Amino acid sequence: MTETDAVLDLQFRLTEVFPSRWRDAIARVPRHAFLPSRFWLEDGGGPVPVDRAEEPQRWLALSYADRPIVTQLDDGEDSGRGYITSSASQPSIVGEMLEASSLAAGDRVLEIDTGTGWNAALSAARVGAENVVTVEIDKGLAEQARQALAAQGWAVEVVTGDGTFGWPAGAPYDRVLSTAAVQRVPVAWVEQTRPGGRILTPWGTTFHNGVLAELTVHGDGTAAGTFGGNTAFMWVRDQRRPYAVVEEHAFASSTTRLHPYEPIGDFDASFGIGLGLRTGVSSVLVFDDDQEGNPFYTVYLLAPESGSWASWRIEPGLREFPVRQHGPRRLFDEMEAAYSWWKRLGSPAYTRFGLTVTAQGQQVWLDAPDQLVASLVRL
Repeated sequence: MTETDAVLDLQFRLTEVFPSRWRDAIARVPRHAFLPSRFWLEDGGGPVPVDRAEEPQRWLALSYADRPIVTQLDDGEDSGRGYITSSASQPSIVGEMLEASSLAAGDRVLEIDTGTGWNAALSAARVGAENVVTVEIDKGLAEQARQALAAQGWAVEVVTGDGTFGWPAGAPYDRVLSTAAVQRVPVAWVEQTRPGGRILTPWGTTFHNGVLAELTVHGDGTAAGTFGGNTAFMWVRDQRRPYAVVEEHAFASSTTRLHPYEPIGDFDASFGIGLGLRTGVSSVLVFDDDQEGNPFYTVYLLAPESGSWASWRIEPGLREFPVRQHGPRRLFDEMEAAYSWWKRLGSPAYTRFGLTVTAQGQQVWLDAPDQLVASLVRL
């Protein structure tokens, strides 16, 4: 089989995870043409490189697999830390988001976070390349996407800049589609969308990433809508969760009967806890090696800006689990209180929550905009 035949076969298989009305776009926009010759796969031990020159068949097959592909580490600085800073999203998630956008021919689209350019090309296949503007903050990624789009014949306007400011030169837009997650929806996106237009963006808290916010812009300069999907994307740069390393210091010890399956393993609970927590708390799950296959692991709660952390050790056979807390914030206590708050609300599904964005900030509500549960002031 030639590479051309292999690509056609792989593209056909990829259409199976896409909504039916987007399958023609998939056939016109080969995913591998937008991926770097060296990318990484994420696993529990860190990103694993895949090089096209060394493994051409595997590289090509993975290019069309329904999984995310890491396309940049450490903002391209080669610092050796290995932090993932850009990725090509899982195709089925891309399809879910594009389907939710309800794009139609002629719609004016502002895309935030160009990445590889593949998503911009798919949008262009639906609305026309002249109607798509895509903004990428990383100069290197923007140039790579610009070249890939041009090579494939998609005359999309690629802007190098901070997407949280939008691109007013091309406004107003019918759709703003962000492929990077936010904790605070930028007011610029609302201002640059026509009344009746829509904003779709992955949304989350430092504790929970994430869901898809589907907002409609109103004539009074506000936007509102509900949450759907399960769309964990990379964060926009100025809203990233801070990285942290737990260092052993003096700590307070206690025990709990609460198992992580309840507040963290439950998607709805984790979303609710993120709303109820004070800002800046993230969770990290660390597994220990065990020859017998027993699930030994530790959940860390982190708030680096205050120097606070908590650890929550899970071992088989225990009914009470040891908890350690360090710093001015007692993070486990905060998490436990937020979990209790969510349960007092009736343990609502995340789809019952909604978001209103105004020039003053954003508010989260339950079931209706007048039933506020959290107010998140724009910083």
